[in-house]
Amino acid sequence: MTNLPGGEPAARTAAPAGLEEYVEHTLTESVVESAAEKFAAYEASREAADQPAPQETPEAAAAREAAASKEAAETVIQAFGGVRGMIDMTLPGLVFIVTFNLTHQVASAAWAALGLSALFVVIRLFKRETIQHAFSGVFGVAIGAWISMKTGKAENFYLPGLLYNVGYCVALAVSALARWPLIGVMLGPITGEMFTWRTQNPGRLAAYTKATWAWVVIMGIKPVILFPLYFTGNVNLLGWLKVALGIPPMLLAMYVTWQILLKAPAPIKAQTEDE
Repeated sequence: MTNLPGGEPAARTAAPAGLEEYVEHTLTESVVESAAEKFAAYEASREAADQPAPQETPEAAAAREAAASKEAAETVIQAFGGVRGMIDMTLPGLVFIVTFNLTHQVASAAWAALGLSALFVVIRLFKRETIQHAFSGVFGVAIGAWISMKTGKAENFYLPGLLYNVGYCVALAVSALARWPLIGVMLGPITGEMFTWRTQNPGRLAAYTKATWAWVVIMGIKPVILFPLYFTGNVNLLGWLKVALGIPPMLLAMYVTWQILLKAPAPIKAQTEDE
């Protein structure tokens, strides 16, 4: 052993006979087995990719479409602020007519209605809720309060709301004629489809147009009934009917829209830049 090159330390590290062949053989087998396993996994993944995707049954497709349409239809309430938003816009008118009957003073009634509208905004801010509908309500009440106090005529408190109703119906009709129905413009961002309903989904364009015309007819009832009362100067009847016609027509219009959209094709989601 001491005659090996390197002396005794070299002898201790020298490989036994046949060990190098055994190690080389073992390493070769490991490499081959690993490569074979990887190749088998690769072939399996290719076969899985080549397999056709499971076909969706007509029943499942219809159920999926119905669910998507139902989800989109339910955004109607959200778009118009829900019942809470309608209450925010209706109660100030009720407070005005009640206060006016109690005090017979236009200024007192106007300030009471304006104060309630402002309170709604403060409550929503405190709860960190959206103030869109509450703020639009306080803006309309402020204009009506200013006009009524300036002229001394209680019926003028309701004039801005009546003019708004007329303008809103005209805008709805024009948008439907221009094939840009306002109901679709309002609901598109909420449903995630944006404006795909104009170019990619003719069924939803037709549904939004139909719903917009429904709003024109239903919401047009209010000024048709209330404007003659405004010109007669019958403040009590005008005020009470204004309150009575506040929520029901809007609920009816929302229900009709919901029914129309339930039967419409599902929305096509708009592609974002990230996607």
